[in-house]
Amino acid sequence: MKLQQTFTLERPRDDVWAFFHDVPAVADCLPGAEYLGTNEDGTHKGKMSVKVGPFQAAFEGAADVTYDDAEHTVAMSGKGVDKRGASRGKMKMECALIDEGGGTKVTIDADVQLSGAIAQFGRTGIIEEIAGTLISDFVSNVEEALPPPATAAGAEAEQGSEAAQARPARSASRGGARKSKPLSGTRLLWITLRNWGRRLLSTK
Repeated sequence: MKLQQTFTLERPRDDVWAFFHDVPAVADCLPGAEYLGTNEDGTHKGKMSVKVGPFQAAFEGAADVTYDDAEHTVAMSGKGVDKRGASRGKMKMECALIDEGGGTKVTIDADVQLSGAIAQFGRTGIIEEIAGTLISDFVSNVEEALPPPATAAGAEAEQGSEAAQARPARSASRGGARKSKPLSGTRLLWITLRNWGRRLLSTK
């Protein structure tokens, strides 16, 4: 199953690129993700929890992440297993950061392979809805975690700095597992119905 997503962050590309090198901090911004540390071979251990109605899955596995500093691209290959539900997932993803005059456009191309109980959601298109919702929340969390834009007025910059100090730091130096709240099944259902309605109206 192919997934493509594009979003824009209102921050310079250098700032976003530096942040993307902090894998625990990036995981901390993704709802349902939990960073579990690094394996001896350099791969990153983690868990991803998803709940849709009565269906719950917690995929635990590892991913290899590589960076191309010259092209500002990230390649990730990983796999995980839901031990309780016997679902399995594999994903290969390429992410590119494009400079857009003070902002950063991020494009994501992913190939996802699912087996077991969760595969039914891939066939019904719910996985695409989950991905879109995760990205929306991820963008908001990343912009909150990044420093305020350099172009902000002095007063706004001060307020941003104070707010940043009040928030828990998102950094690899804190150590330990990081766990974000799983994606709400009720919220996902509402978004799915809303998007279905929009597509229906657009065909009329």
